[in-house]
Amino acid sequence: MSAAEPEVPVLQKRDDLTPAQIVAELDKYIVGQAAAKRAVAIALRNRWRRQRVPENLREEITPKNILMIGPTGVGKTEIARRLARLASAPFIKVEATKFSEVGYVGKDVESIIRDLAEASVKIIQEEERARVRDKASQMAEERLLDVLLPPAPPVPETSGRVFSAPPPGGGAARLEPAPDTSSTREKLRSMLREGKLSEREVEIDVESRGLPMAQVFTPQGVEEMGIDLSEMMGNLMGGKKKRRKVKVPDALKLLTDQEAERLLDRETIYREAIRRAEESGIVFIDEMDKIAGTQGPKAGPDVSREGVQRDLLPIVEGSTVTTKYGAVRTDHILFVAAGAFHISKPSDLIPELQGRFPIRVELEALGQEDFVRILSEPRNALTRQYAALLEAEGVRLEFTPEGIGELARVATQVNTGTVNIGARRLHTMMEKVLEDVSYRAPEMRGESVRVDAAYVRSRLDGIVRDEDLSRYIL
Repeated sequence: MSAAEPEVPVLQKRDDLTPAQIVAELDKYIVGQAAAKRAVAIALRNRWRRQRVPENLREEITPKNILMIGPTGVGKTEIARRLARLASAPFIKVEATKFSEVGYVGKDVESIIRDLAEASVKIIQEEERARVRDKASQMAEERLLDVLLPPAPPVPETSGRVFSAPPPGGGAARLEPAPDTSSTREKLRSMLREGKLSEREVEIDVESRGLPMAQVFTPQGVEEMGIDLSEMMGNLMGGKKKRRKVKVPDALKLLTDQEAERLLDRETIYREAIRRAEESGIVFIDEMDKIAGTQGPKAGPDVSREGVQRDLLPIVEGSTVTTKYGAVRTDHILFVAAGAFHISKPSDLIPELQGRFPIRVELEALGQEDFVRILSEPRNALTRQYAALLEAEGVRLEFTPEGIGELARVATQVNTGTVNIGARRLHTMMEKVLEDVSYRAPEMRGESVRVDAAYVRSRLDGIVRDEDLSRYIL
């Protein structure tokens, strides 16, 4: 395997994928874990089905939240992330340990929904910008032509003619036709489109909104009220314009962005963003096992853990959260939780929260054969990524099947002998194996590097044999 293969476009129509098609798409990036893929595929398809149910029943159908159980590095987060991309849905990943009961240092759980609304707004804005891009480009082109060829001063009412200077020998001035700038403008337009003005510099006014740092100092109470302090202060102070001298292509891009912003209808964007967050939003809560308490009397940290669960419960159960874009109902947001549950178990969660995650999926630990597939099958396989990175330096990197097999064998051995971190072990292994090539790549332009079993062993054997050393390096 050498350079990265061109990526084949995924299915264009993503809103009505069947469960089998969803699993097939996930298979392109994630190895194994068939049960988890089937569960999320059904959950995504159910959203499509719900939109086609009579309205009086639609409100009663709530998503079946999923709890994924499995060791670290087996693909829990990747499944949720790919699912959101596949559905073009607002998606946010949070760690349960970042939140805390009132009285303990932590973050307010309602910020999950505010962040989801923010992600939804960004998605809708990008879609709207793409929709108005052509019109914005035309308007930007006209503005740039005005800079390149300023409009002529108004012509006196002389039937489109101007007075010429009187002849040297005396006599009356003659009326002559006014100069026609339209042909010059069209000539400039064709030169602009053909790229013949790329090296020319122009001065344009660039709009900038003030106080970008204001939100850093926004108190949490103001955020809870749904007020964006930086936007409010920016509106009070007004948009500032700064004169910049840039090359024509950069000017065209800046002006296009400005015109696209002017064409956006903010109220419509916010309304659609709220609707999509409510109907299609996906929240992935990682490290769910870290907030599970232990059996018996609760004291110390266990009190805080249970407090986080009780704070999460209304959000998962269905409530209304105020954001700066409007109120967001969480009744139909899909929650996917995940945790290793090595020390605790799902039954250690409070019963009310357990009941809100009716679908339980156990992910399998990864072995040597899985590592071989992970390194060779997915479109974003590490071997393809490193080959593409070094190809930028003019170095051809080739992984043989034997080399991939040796990498998988050593990763399995280290995971067994130390802490099992799943497929994440492959990242550290690849960095160590290719460290020398990555360092010397600028001086190796035009060379080829063949990563076979002997090459892998020569760089890892000493570390793997020394258990103490491997704990720190691999």
